[in-house]
Amino acid sequence: QVQLVESGGGLVQAGGSLRLSCIASGGTFASYAIGWFRQAPGKERDIIGAVSRRGDSIIYENSVKGRFTISRDNVKNTAVYLQMNSLEPEDTAVYYCAADRTGPWNIPPPGNEYEFWGQGTQVTVSS
Repeated sequence: QVQLVESGGGLVQAGGSLRLSCIASGGTFASYAIGWFRQAPGKERDIIGAVSRRGDSIIYENSVKGRFTISRDNVKNTAVYLQMNSLEPEDTAVYYCAADRTGPWNIPPPGNEYEFWGQGTQVTVSS
């Protein structure tokens, strides 16, 4: 099974940028679709985007479209990245990546249950 470790979180001012990394080990990384999620204080964990196994399909939740970019490296680093630009205080949350290989889909549909999760990394955006 795959293990996931997120990094790159921190404190940033509104309008700033951060790049989160989700580093995978174990398993066959290219067999997993990867989702990015976040959980703000007092709220449920929500998906913000996902990338297919080969990286040829990416989807975003509406609130991050045009600001966040997901990319994937299946060869050199077995990692998925989340580039976050134009950050807003509302983006403050713990960010998680998750992996799933169970579906017949190319990219997991909304509501998909992911198999494996990282521990999360805190992102705080100050106003």
